[in-house]
Amino acid sequence: MKTVVLTMLAGAALLVAAGVVGDPGPTPSAPLGLPPVPIPQDNPQTPAKIALGEKLYNEKRFSTDGEVGCFTCHDPKKAFTDSPLRVSEGIEKKTGTRNSPTVVNSAYLTTQFWDGRSPDLEDQALHPFVNPVEHGLASHDPILAIVRTDPDYVAAFEEVFGKAGDDVTMREVTLAIAAFERTVVAGNSPFDRWFYGGEADALTEQQKRGYDLFVHEGRCVSCHVIEQTQALFTDNRFHNIGVGINAIQDEVPELAAEFLEADLELSEVDVEVLTDPRTSEIGRFAITHKFDDLGSFKTPTLRNVALTAPYMHDGSIATLEDVVIHYLNGGVTEAGDPVNDFLSGGIRPLNIEVEDVPDLVAFMEALTSPEIEAQLEQTEGE
Repeated sequence: MKTVVLTMLAGAALLVAAGVVGDPGPTPSAPLGLPPVPIPQDNPQTPAKIALGEKLYNEKRFSTDGEVGCFTCHDPKKAFTDSPLRVSEGIEKKTGTRNSPTVVNSAYLTTQFWDGRSPDLEDQALHPFVNPVEHGLASHDPILAIVRTDPDYVAAFEEVFGKAGDDVTMREVTLAIAAFERTVVAGNSPFDRWFYGGEADALTEQQKRGYDLFVHEGRCVSCHVIEQTQALFTDNRFHNIGVGINAIQDEVPELAAEFLEADLELSEVDVEVLTDPRTSEIGRFAITHKFDDLGSFKTPTLRNVALTAPYMHDGSIATLEDVVIHYLNGGVTEAGDPVNDFLSGGIRPLNIEVEDVPDLVAFMEALTSPEIEAQLEQTEGE
């Protein structure tokens, strides 16, 4: 893990953002194509906190089988995902219903999880520990028992937070994990060097054609946003694009009614979406209870997308080519399949020919950060 962080820092793709306290030394500039990372006022960055967060991120003892950590589903050797798994595996190889999103650039997201059920990285870090198909703990107590007694953790929490014993809570644990995750930031892709850096040859002619399709006929930029000074490649919003819910649309009225009647607590929703495939497919509705959100999921960033197959919230689309075809068909993966009644308004057949698909894919391949790609290549050579 440390190799990844140092490699990214050397490539100016790691950002330990503003809000640093103490004497952390010079703050690296934001990587080309990205803005400064937003840092919460109640969780300023320090080198010691980031180091503690990295240790907690890689801790396997915070699971019932002693084999699962945050890194299991968000592996730095796999662009901080668990590619090529369709859905993530937790304790005892149990599987849920969701494809693992990358941690890279998650610091810029205004909500976390595919359905946005957590407002920030601090809250997100709480839930996998007590999910029965992830870390599998019945409560957070085993985690607190370790960090309050393990000599290394005792010293680290004392240094970072000035707390020891029972004063150390899950709040401090998640503050540290989130601080580390906010350093996992990557830009500086060929697209960034072409669009923001003025390198005319940074993209191939095919990738330039793909860019033109991306912002015009493809309308991809409507949700995967590119701005004049930065590109997050997400609108941080939720859309029903015809994935997952298409297969259960006849069941949606009954399912939605059952869900509303159950009136689940958010912690219960967290368990339901990973253990019940039908609940998983109703998406953002599980959080907001708004019918406009049925089947809607968060727009993922497209940065490093060529390295994180398969795609969509359920990992149901295997390749980028197939993703483009899904949109070309107007929100169905197989041409001729019915379109669901809750499809977002902007999803309709694209004015793109099949022979143009490779150009769009080539453009998305140009969104790969060289430092992330290099780490994968290094892993493959080991």
